[in-house]
Parts: sequence; structure tokens; C-alpha cells
Amino acid sequence: MNRIPWDKLLAFSSADLVKLFLSAAIIVMVNKVQLFNDRLSALLIALPLTSLVAMIWMHQAGQSSERLANHAEGTFWFVLPTLPMFLILPWMLRHGWSFWSALAVNCLLTAGFFWATVFILRRFGIDLMPK
Repeated sequence: MNRIPWDKLLAFSSADLVKLFLSAAIIVMVNKVQLFNDRLSALLIALPLTSLVAMIWMHQAGQSSERLANHAEGTFWFVLPTLPMFLILPWMLRHGWSFWSALAVNCLLTAGFFWATVFILRRFGIDLMPK
């Protein structure tokens, strides 16, 4: 944890506030779409909008092509362990689980799938969590 530059992470500029507002606006609009069309909202949220917006912010901040490439590749690998949740959670909800219980179990499962992915990919030379 001593490698994390907390002073930089917690310092907000006016540009950061604009980024925060625009990023939050995307999520709110998708949530509003859900009120009348749950499939369209699912499609919109499945699009990599947040990743694309994050890469635009990274590019605007002057990040190198290598860092942008690492971000895109890491996003691909990190999405994989989250996918089972989108099948397990609806199954649990349809079989009588309460929302909060199902969500908690799925968060634990996803964390387990995440770490399994990290360890499996290390065997193939892909290190998602370098030391």
C-alpha cells in the first residue's frame, strides 16, 4: 500500500469534477433508460462506455500509448471473472434469494473468480497483479 500516491489520488481539480459529472451522467442516463426498457439499458451498460471514457480521460492527461494499451488489455482479462455473476445473480433472484443476499454471495464468488483468473493467467505468462 505504500506505493499508492494517496496525496495525488485524493487531490481533486476542476477538471476532475467535470470528469466525475460526465461519468456519473452516463450511469444515471442508463438507469433512466432502464425505467422503460430493461434490455436497452442492459445493452448500453454492456458497452464498454466507462472504459472508453476512462481511456479518453487517460489520453487527455497525456498517458502513453503503452499505458492505454495495458489498460485496455487488463480490462479484457478483468471482465472475464465478472461474467458468471450475470448468470448466477438472476438465477438466485428467480429462485427466492433476497436481493442483498444474492448480491453479497455474487460479490464473494466474483472475488474468488477474479483471484482464480489471476493465478491461472500467471501460468501463461500474463501477470494482472504484478508485485
